[in-house]
Amino acid sequence: MKWLQEQEWGIMVMDEVHTIPARMFRRVLTIVQAHCKLGLTATLVREDDKIADLNFLIGPKLYEANWLELQKRGFIARVQCAEVWCPMTPEFYREYLATKSAKKMLLVAMNPSKFRATQYLIRYHERRNDKIIVFSDNVFALKHYAIKMNKPYIYGPTSQGERLQILQNFKLNPKVNTIFVSKVADTSFDLPEANVLIQISSHGGSRRQEAQRLGRILRAKKGAIAEEYNAFFYTLVSQDTVEMSFSRKRQRFLVNQGYSYKVITKLPGIESDPDLFYRTKEEQAQILQQVLSASEADADEEHMPGEKPGFTRRIASMSSMSGADNQVYMEFKRGSSSNGPKHPLFKKFRMK
Repeated sequence: MKWLQEQEWGIMVMDEVHTIPARMFRRVLTIVQAHCKLGLTATLVREDDKIADLNFLIGPKLYEANWLELQKRGFIARVQCAEVWCPMTPEFYREYLATKSAKKMLLVAMNPSKFRATQYLIRYHERRNDKIIVFSDNVFALKHYAIKMNKPYIYGPTSQGERLQILQNFKLNPKVNTIFVSKVADTSFDLPEANVLIQISSHGGSRRQEAQRLGRILRAKKGAIAEEYNAFFYTLVSQDTVEMSFSRKRQRFLVNQGYSYKVITKLPGIESDPDLFYRTKEEQAQILQQVLSASEADADEEHMPGEKPGFTRRIASMSSMSGADNQVYMEFKRGSSSNGPKHPLFKKFRMK
């Protein structure tokens, strides 16, 4: 590291440059000396306002490729994007409206209608010999879906050896056409064989995550005809829940790139298919009981190393605050951070 700091480099190339404005990553610019800095990214977007800091940290944007033009010329796959509306069952929706905790999002992810839609789409595309990735940020839902459907899954604690074995089977084994993954696969996995992606749970309204997940299936497909759809991107949304507003926010970046989303309100034949799980009231009651018995930790999204977990707002009774539920009520004072130290590379260039 000391040797790197002592050298004076001609050019420094930074991939995934949208991460540089973060406090820890931007330290690289003061540690490493370079005459020229070049940043590369497919998703020049952040959910905070720090993306504008790249103007003085790196420099202005020099070139932006048109995604649809790349698609027409065959450099990337031709993708059909679809939003599938999954109605909440009456029992799940009643609990969704009643609960005020993080379990709202778990109820949304474990919606039996969403489970059946996922199973339906997997069976449909496996019959076409497609390679399918199913994403879920919620680990409880990820495990339940994968185990119930007898599919391999990868998430944070999965060992490196097991990951490699699953990915090798996905790439080379014709009998393994579907894998379930958490947010660990947002950026670090290279799966050019995949041509179908299904989202059952995601990180709020993150536009960057939506675009990066689309990138998992954007590799040009061998022997594909440029005029026909050869990749499919599905977002499963529980109807009349907060997921619908999150979905609109997530789509903004891709819509600005020229993509359009097809809304599917009903999958043909899904109601009459006897082989789908959770068709009966008894099965739905069982899965609802599992969700209600889950802990608050199960309801949270997976947190990656180095990622700051967001806060959770909970409404409790006075008896809970007095210790009846093994909870402790405490108050903390937090000073304003507006007058705190600023990074030396920071320049005040925004109009206020």
